[in-house]
Amino acid sequence: MARRTVPVLILCIAIAFPLLAQETPSFQAGTAGPAPAPRSSMGIPQAMVLGIVEGLTEYLPVSSTGHLTVVQDLLGLWSTPEEKSASDAYAICIQAGAIIAVFLVSFGRIRAMARGIVGRDRDGLRLFGNVVVSFIPAALIGLVLEDTIKRHLYGLWPVAGAWLVGGVFILLVLARRQGQDGLPVEGLTGRTALLIGLAQVLSLWPGVSRSLVTIAGGIFVGLSVSAAVEYSFLLGLVTLGAATIYEGVKLGRLIVGSFGWASPLIGLLFAAVSAFVAVRWMVGYLRTRSLAIFGWYRIVIAVIAGVLVLSGGIS
Repeated sequence: MARRTVPVLILCIAIAFPLLAQETPSFQAGTAGPAPAPRSSMGIPQAMVLGIVEGLTEYLPVSSTGHLTVVQDLLGLWSTPEEKSASDAYAICIQAGAIIAVFLVSFGRIRAMARGIVGRDRDGLRLFGNVVVSFIPAALIGLVLEDTIKRHLYGLWPVAGAWLVGGVFILLVLARRQGQDGLPVEGLTGRTALLIGLAQVLSLWPGVSRSLVTIAGGIFVGLSVSAAVEYSFLLGLVTLGAATIYEGVKLGRLIVGSFGWASPLIGLLFAAVSAFVAVRWMVGYLRTRSLAIFGWYRIVIAVIAGVLVLSGGIS
């Protein structure tokens, strides 16, 4: 673990830099942009709650974005359109905590890919290439449809609907295929990696769950459940990292202007710790048990979210 400290610190600094830079006037010289919104009600306790929710749900097939959408509404983190934009951006940037957790859990694979890039590990290079291929479809479509997705799908009814459909899919389709033998991560080809990447496009709809569709994609192209979960972790490292950096650079000033810098960074810390716990639990749980528990969970929270909306508990 000691040898991992330096790269983890570098990763933390790289992730936090866009947010901190946006707050420092010297980084803003010569740029034009909207003035920071007034500080909202997101203090350290609210940031801790968001961090725990993000960490526990990011790599489970239950949709962290869906959970954060509901929790942000319940916490009342915005009262103006600027604060709403900052809150939505932070829901993406807080994924950095989960990135740190997976960096620790999957350090061996990440090191192999790094060795492959410099020509010292052929299998690591092939795995890195597959991850890049899987990353491209969602990245391109996300850039093109970003505004449309945020305008029409970042709402409680779309999230509840995605939760419900995903839960039924797990119970009726995915859990029934779980007992089948499959290939290790090394069995992926460029074609099958692309198919997983196309499946990941579905996760641009909040509530669908990036983990769910990438695990499902891996299983359907022939990976074992454990290999599909592992590949989901690795693909998430790249996908979430790119989304975090993009949102941090684009809206970091607005996030810091709305929430300060201490609360967002504390949220990242709690996300990292809770994600590490969730990932380790999930890997052990799925060795002997079914994905069905996640299907039932999604159905239950979809019903609860619908009841809360209809009763006025959340808007």
